[in-house]
Amino acid sequence: MSNYPINMDIKPEVEAFFDPATNTISYVVKDPTSNACVIVDSVMDIDYAAGRITYDHADTMIAYIRDKGLDLQWIVETHVHADHLSAAPYIQGQLGGKIAIGDQIMVVQDTFGKVFNEGTEFQRDGSQFDALLKDGDSYKVGNMDVVALYTPGHTPACMVHVMGDASFTGDTLFMPDGGSARADFPGGDAGTLYDSIQKVLALPDDMRLFMCHDYGPNGRDIAWETTVGDEKAHNIHVGGDKSKEEFVKFRTERDAQLDMPKLIIPSLQVNMRAGVVPKDKDGNPMLKVPVNAL
Repeated sequence: MSNYPINMDIKPEVEAFFDPATNTISYVVKDPTSNACVIVDSVMDIDYAAGRITYDHADTMIAYIRDKGLDLQWIVETHVHADHLSAAPYIQGQLGGKIAIGDQIMVVQDTFGKVFNEGTEFQRDGSQFDALLKDGDSYKVGNMDVVALYTPGHTPACMVHVMGDASFTGDTLFMPDGGSARADFPGGDAGTLYDSIQKVLALPDDMRLFMCHDYGPNGRDIAWETTVGDEKAHNIHVGGDKSKEEFVKFRTERDAQLDMPKLIIPSLQVNMRAGVVPKDKDGNPMLKVPVNAL
């Protein structure tokens, strides 16, 4: 069983927002005893070919929060996403709230600061975020305590956020028929990912789990909610007591066959800056495309 201070009697209200362009699910999570809420893994829209950024997905979430009269207190990133851009600063500008991520963001910033040749003006200390969380850290959303679990493997900075009987897994786990996320990005590791998944599976069996992505395997409808018990029994990569050795072999072989995410270049540059688009020397929004670097 988990050693983290979990209160399954707290049952937050969860509203999901699916982005079909990136197969990302963002969440507004409300404290059941107040109007306080938190956003998990927001999306900023990009037309990569046209070089155009818009905010339709974020605006839908903002409208929902305003319509419900909610108080946004936190904007959480489960990790530095490589497949979509964060809308955190845009949402913060509209509704307030603090932007939080795991403290190992500094490892990611150091790695990709070099890849994108960012120079000394790019701070690699996580200072772009309002809060850097360590394993077991907690923060308040209204009267609800949220506990952050450090779950590296997919990236060095991944965290699962536990809010009462609901946990937001980022890319640490997918739906049972989706398995797990890749572990071949810089700083990723299949064995570490397996250990992190076991940490999640040590939570109570009836803990609700909410995914960051779903791709509708085998043609099923998009889904994003399951339970720890379901994952333990049915996850195609780790369920049924599959060993670490089995998982590492499968994950390593599978990752070698995968293409890079189509939005990895803009996503990393934006997300390691807490959702801020970088600028060139003249102050114009500008993204770099490093050649033969990723």
